[in-house]
Amino acid sequence: MKVTQSLVLLSVAICSIEAAEAPRPRGVAPEFAKFYKSTDAFTCISNPSIKLDASQVNDDYCDCPDGSDEPGTSACSYLSDLSPSFASDVLVKELNTSLALPGYYCKNKGHLPSYIPFLSVNDGVCDYDLCCDGSDEWAKVGGTVCGDKCKEIGKEWRKHDEQRQKALGSAAKKRKELVAEAARLRKEIEGRIQSLGTQIEGSVITVSNLEAALAEVEKKERGKVVKSSGSGSRVSVLAGLAKDRIEELRGALVDVWEQRDAAKERIAELEAILSTFKEEYNPNFNDEGVKRAVRSWEEYAAREKPAEGDAARDRDLDEISKPDAESGAIRWSEWEDPDESDADVRKYLVETSLVFREADNRQVYKIEEYLPTPIRDWVDQKLRDLRIMLVENGILAGSRDSGSESKAVANARDALKSAEDDLRKNQDQLESHKEDLNKDYGQDDVFRALKGRCVSKDSGEYVYELCWLDRTKQKSKKGGSETGMGNFVRIDSITVDEEVPPDGKGLGSGERVALRYENGQHCWNGPNRSTLVVLACAENDEVWKVVEEEKCVYRMEVGTPAVCGIAVNGQDKAGIVKEEL
Repeated sequence: MKVTQSLVLLSVAICSIEAAEAPRPRGVAPEFAKFYKSTDAFTCISNPSIKLDASQVNDDYCDCPDGSDEPGTSACSYLSDLSPSFASDVLVKELNTSLALPGYYCKNKGHLPSYIPFLSVNDGVCDYDLCCDGSDEWAKVGGTVCGDKCKEIGKEWRKHDEQRQKALGSAAKKRKELVAEAARLRKEIEGRIQSLGTQIEGSVITVSNLEAALAEVEKKERGKVVKSSGSGSRVSVLAGLAKDRIEELRGALVDVWEQRDAAKERIAELEAILSTFKEEYNPNFNDEGVKRAVRSWEEYAAREKPAEGDAARDRDLDEISKPDAESGAIRWSEWEDPDESDADVRKYLVETSLVFREADNRQVYKIEEYLPTPIRDWVDQKLRDLRIMLVENGILAGSRDSGSESKAVANARDALKSAEDDLRKNQDQLESHKEDLNKDYGQDDVFRALKGRCVSKDSGEYVYELCWLDRTKQKSKKGGSETGMGNFVRIDSITVDEEVPPDGKGLGSGERVALRYENGQHCWNGPNRSTLVVLACAENDEVWKVVEEEKCVYRMEVGTPAVCGIAVNGQDKAGIVKEEL
C-alpha cells in the first residue's frame, strides 16, 4: 500500500513538467527522458559503463543490472537488492543492481499521471486505480483490452478532491475554534488559581483567629467558679430535666388527642355505613345473620350517646399542647443559662421576694456590693485567672466533666472546624488546578477543549464509546452493564501505513497522534482491557473502526479536527495533510 501511494505522489510531482517533446520509449517518465534521447545507443542509468544498442530498449529482455533498459515491460521486475538475478552478480561489487526507475509510467491524460509496479505490466489485469489510460496492458495478453477511462475517473476524482478540500478547510477552522476554547479554559483555571490563593490566605487568617477565640472561650469556661458537675448550674440542670419531662408529657398528650380524633372519625364513618345498611337492606330476605346485625344496630342507636367534646376543653388542650416558646407559660431561657450560677439564682430570688427575704438584713456584710464597678470587675477577673492557673496546674479540678462542654465552646469549636474544612477544600482545589495546568493536552493544548466529550460507534452487537482523555467502554445492545475498555493514561504517537479509502476515513501513512487507554475492566483469563486510539484529520469527531488486535487489546481509528495540520515528532505539517487527503 505504501509503495502504491508513493508512486502516486511521485507522479503528481512530475505532472507539471510533462509537455510536448520528442517521443519517449513506452513507460518512461518526463524526468527520465534525458537518458533515452539517443537513437543509436543506450547507457544503463546506474551503470554508465554498460552500453547497449538502442534496439535493446523494451525488447522484453533485462540487459541492464538496474533494469533501466526495460521501462515499458516486466522483464526486469524480478530485480531486488536482496535477490540478485545471477549467482555471479554477487561477485561483481561495482555493479548497481537496484532498480533505476520507480515503475512503469502511465501518462493518464485527463487525470493524474502515476507509476505502476513493473510486475503489473501486461499481467492481464486492468489497473485503473493507477493506470486509468490502460497503457499498462499494451500487449493485450490473453485478449485483455483496457480502454482509456481517465476522463471519467479524473472527473470523479476532481469532484471528490473538491469535497476533501472543503472538508479540510472546515476541519482547520474547527481546530482553530478548539484551540481558542482550550486557551479560554486554561485562562479560567489560571484565574481560579489566583482566586483560590487569595481565599486561602484569608482562610489561614480566619482559622488562626478562630483558634485563638476557641482557646479564649475554653479559658473563660475553666475560670467559672460556681458550677455543678453537669452541663450547668444545679438550677439549670433541674430546669433542663423538667423541660424534657414536660415536653415528653406534652408529646404524649398530643398523641392521645390525635388518636381520639381519629377514633371519633372512624366511629362516625362506621355508624354511617350501618345506618345506610339498615335503611337499604331487604327485610323480606330471610337471612338470620343480617337480621341479627340490624337488631344489634337498632339497640346500639337507641342507647344514650356520650356527651360530645367540650369546645372549651379542646381549646385548653390546644393551648397546653403548644411549645412553651409559643405559649409563654415558662421562659426556660431564664433558667437554662449555662453562665448562670447558684449565686445568680439566689440573687434573682431575693430580688423577686420569693425566698430569702431575711437576706435584706445581711447585705451589709457583702463587701463587694460597696465596691465601685471597675474595681469589682477587676477583682472578679483576678479571681478567675487564679482559678484557671490552679486548674491548669492540677491543684483544682476542672469545672466540667471531660464529656461535656458549654454551648459557647461548642459554637467556637464548630466555627473553627467549618473554617478548617473550607481551607482544606480550597487547598485541594488549588493543587488539582495546578496539576491540570501541567498535564499534557497535546499540541496547542487542543485536547483540553475536548476533555469529557464522548463519541460512539454502533458496531453490530456492541456500541463502542470514546470519552476524550477519560475512558473507553463497550456496551452490549442486548442489555447488561457496560464494559470498561481502558482509562486514559497519556498522549503518544504511532507510525501507520494504510491506504485511505475513497471516503477519506482512514489513517494514511506516517506519524499519527495516539491516545493510550489502559487498566480497563479485567478480561476473563486474560489481561486488563486496553485501547489504543489512533487519530487522523477529519471534519468531525467520529469513530471509524474498532478492532480487537489481541485478546482484550483494542484499537480505535478515530477522525477529529483536533489533529489537522499538526506536526508529529517533527514531521512536516503539509506532508501530514497531503497524506490524509
